[in-house]
Amino acid sequence: MFGFVLGEMWQGLRRNASMVISVILVTFVSLTFVGAALMLQFQIQSMKTYWYDRAQVAVDFCTDLSTSPDCSAGVATEEQIAAVEAELTGPALSPYINEYYFETQQEAYDRFVEQFKDDPMVSFVKPEQLNQTFWVNLVDPSDSEIIVQTVSGMSGVESVTDQRQFLDSIFAVLNGASLAAFTIALVMLVAAVLLVATTIRLSAFSRRRELRIMRLVGASNGFIQAPFILEGVFAGLVGSLLASGAVIGGAHWFVQGYLAPRMPGVQMVGVWPEAIITASVLIVLGVLLAAISSWVSIRRYLRV
Repeated sequence: MFGFVLGEMWQGLRRNASMVISVILVTFVSLTFVGAALMLQFQIQSMKTYWYDRAQVAVDFCTDLSTSPDCSAGVATEEQIAAVEAELTGPALSPYINEYYFETQQEAYDRFVEQFKDDPMVSFVKPEQLNQTFWVNLVDPSDSEIIVQTVSGMSGVESVTDQRQFLDSIFAVLNGASLAAFTIALVMLVAAVLLVATTIRLSAFSRRRELRIMRLVGASNGFIQAPFILEGVFAGLVGSLLASGAVIGGAHWFVQGYLAPRMPGVQMVGVWPEAIITASVLIVLGVLLAAISSWVSIRRYLRV
């Protein structure tokens, strides 16, 4: 009986080869978009964990050039700086702080020159124009607001900045790209499901005489439906395997082979576990959608 079902499935695939190839290609493209969106989400979460853990809170002190109302008294004095440090090491804030260090104006200038050594504007910047700063690493970066609220407004403090706010705009763009990929993938998946349903109905129509004979001899609906469902599953499986191969290949050759060496400061997604997990999801999704679409399509056809 199983051999007969497989034979019928193979016969259906041969009769509708062009439609089956179309289903495979549409499934491949749509699932590749799904895989790309999933990999992008993995990359965003990886970057968030990496950068958020390293994001610092910067406590900048007033300079001669500060225009903030909190700096109306002029350059921050040593007593004001010591008062802020006492607050950072006090019982209220110290449980939230992993470590901190003080950067003088000369150290800030040296770092500025190192970062922008090829930029002509370096010649216009002097050490006294830059802020003295406490750089604070937190035990939990999400507690940054506690530091900001406590230290802001203290005498001599120009501003307190959580570096995570600069990262949020970057991740917003990446999330937008991921959402766009998911949207395109959803449209393509709908097209794939409809194409599977059409292919199965055409296959059933081309074999309507055999179906009538099978029903006359008392074959069960499950036995009649099985070859058609397997046709859809076969096309979905091949399309999902191609998409999985594209995702794994992209992670290996493009992400790890091309991007990772050129972006040494960024932890990039890899074949394991991100691409393997994504490929598993794609295979299950492709087979499941094809099976459900085929089952619904042939079930409606047999009712006619």
